[in-house]
Amino acid sequence: MTLRFRLTLWYSAVLAVIILLFSSVVYGLTGFTLVTQVDVSLRQTAKDIINKSQIRRVLDVQFLLIQQQEVNRFSSQRVYVQVWRANGTWVANSDNLGDYQQPLDPAALQRDHGSAGAVVNDGSRLRVVTEPIFTTDGQLLGYVQAAAPLDQVDLVKSALLIVLVSGGLAAVMLAAVVGWLSANRALRPLDTITQTALQITRADDLSRRIPLRGVPKDEVGRLAQAFNDTLERLERLFNAQRRFLADVSHELRTPLTTIRGNVDLLRRMGGADPDSLDAIQSEAERMSRLVGDLLLLAQSDAGTLPLAHDPVELDTLLLEVLREAQVLASGVQLTIGEIDQAVVIGDRDRLKQLLLNLVSNALKFTPEGGRVTLGLARAAGNWARLVVTDTGVGIPPSELPFIFERFYRVDKARTRSAGGAGLGLAIAQRIAHVHGGRIEAMSAEAGGSTFCVWLPLAPERVIVEAAKLTDTRPNLTIPAGLKKLRRNS
Repeated sequence: MTLRFRLTLWYSAVLAVIILLFSSVVYGLTGFTLVTQVDVSLRQTAKDIINKSQIRRVLDVQFLLIQQQEVNRFSSQRVYVQVWRANGTWVANSDNLGDYQQPLDPAALQRDHGSAGAVVNDGSRLRVVTEPIFTTDGQLLGYVQAAAPLDQVDLVKSALLIVLVSGGLAAVMLAAVVGWLSANRALRPLDTITQTALQITRADDLSRRIPLRGVPKDEVGRLAQAFNDTLERLERLFNAQRRFLADVSHELRTPLTTIRGNVDLLRRMGGADPDSLDAIQSEAERMSRLVGDLLLLAQSDAGTLPLAHDPVELDTLLLEVLREAQVLASGVQLTIGEIDQAVVIGDRDRLKQLLLNLVSNALKFTPEGGRVTLGLARAAGNWARLVVTDTGVGIPPSELPFIFERFYRVDKARTRSAGGAGLGLAIAQRIAHVHGGRIEAMSAEAGGSTFCVWLPLAPERVIVEAAKLTDTRPNLTIPAGLKKLRRNS
């Protein structure tokens, strides 16, 4: 069964049960009310006759006497009355019973209390009320039976039953039609989603989207929007993967071409050429770095990147990176700006790789005579902020959202000539993320860029232990100004 049919079936079934329960209650209450009204009328007739009856005493024996006109007075065309003595002998009938001298309800004459019940007499249903007649001292003298036909009650109940059944069936059928139309209208976007998915599967076209015009903003509308968002993300990932494969192929083909050309040259020369060997070694190292970077990103994506969780002093690490990056400066002034003591929990080698990637990236895009400044500060909210600022060419605002994508290059010619593959910033971002932090990039239109790395600070207990360990290390050289700053903090 389709979802539409199941929804319509359930809706109709629930409505049918509700109507059935409601109709049963209405039918039962109506029948009970009508019969109760008949009983009240008949019981009042019997009591009126009892009040007009006479009791005579003969030799200490009491007799029940009642005149025929009194019985007829309280009877009517649709009310029958009988009077019986306690010993079962007939006393009087209403005229509408003629010479009928059988009890209207024989079983009721065996009781010493009043009763009411339905009997069938000559094919007609009668409602019979029986009231006993007692003396003042409690002696049972006889009975008064008042009866009325139930044909009017049965007629009303039959008409009500027909109305309830026909109305219930019509309501269920109407509900089924309305439910089907409502389900069809509500689930129409699902058909569109299905058709779009099938078209995407058949045509391999992730650019297709579900039209949202006219779709209500309900659960189905949110599903369509979520499906479009998923398609958009899949399209971006697919395009990124395609671009990734193309960039990897290009980056690997270049060193392989260089190596193959130098090998052919060595083969023709019949001996080792130092320049060719140097070129082969350089390209092989470049390929090794590229494969290592790709492996790191793949492990990070898979969640299997090996990561240490040790206290790391960022100020000491920053000074170490500054010292190692001096060899790459080549005419660019590399300085330390604001620096504070900060300890984080993480992998020291990975954090060092993060800083080296940011510094080397800043040096590549800063011309000779420029300046690259490193800084470290403790920010509010228990965060450490590492800052790398340069006075280079800057980054266009339209390029800022994409600079952390893999193999993305703002100036491809400049980056390739500098030996980069466009993975440095992507690796830096992943390392920051696995440490619970983030990277922000800013650039001014006049030139110069700033990269801020936010990392969560270690608990105070870890900071104190790391400070004690640093002060007892024999081979660690720390500037006097930094030592003074630590003592003051």
